[in-house]
Amino acid sequence: MSTPRLLAQLEECLHQVLPDARLAPCSLPGLPELQLWLLDPVNLDRAFASEETRRLLEQPPYWGFCWGSGVALARWVLDNPQQVRGRRVLDFGSGSGVVALACSAVGASRSIACDLDQGAQLASALNAELNGLPIELADDYFAVTGELDLILAADVLYDSDNRPFLERFRQRADSVLIADSRVRDLQHPGYHRLGHLHGQTWPELGEPVEFRQVALYQSLP
Repeated sequence: MSTPRLLAQLEECLHQVLPDARLAPCSLPGLPELQLWLLDPVNLDRAFASEETRRLLEQPPYWGFCWGSGVALARWVLDNPQQVRGRRVLDFGSGSGVVALACSAVGASRSIACDLDQGAQLASALNAELNGLPIELADDYFAVTGELDLILAADVLYDSDNRPFLERFRQRADSVLIADSRVRDLQHPGYHRLGHLHGQTWPELGEPVEFRQVALYQSLP
């Protein structure tokens, strides 16, 4: 599908929440290797009407932001290409697709952006075209076929419904990496904290500084 058509479809999704908003290709702080179609920061520099706020809370276009944990995990991938190159990887809850794109950039043999949300799938496809990188799209984790070597996920632990996936990931792939800015002391058997990373959400949302410190967890062998 062509870039203009993808962009039109994605902006149609966006306009259901923010009728006057637009997307723009953006460079990312700390991640100059990639660009993403994200909410134009100009759209955020104003007061929102009560109806807009309600829609934002009910249907947040989260794929229109690159969240700090995604920035941090993509940076880690680009800095550690030997951990990904030649491997079959899946980016769970991929949003904008930034982590899947980073995996593709360093030579993953298969890089899958997996997200239930239609807007996220369109965003990942559009961002893949923008960066000239091949990725696969999936809307159902359980429908993905074939073996996986590595599963990555950023900012998914805030939703308690996702916690059971921690074990499912370990059963499915040889290795799992979880990045999260809000869960800094994960107590879950089978995982350990590998370290802390830095990541800033873009466009800037005025998040507290502590949310720029991202914990990185890795599955145990």
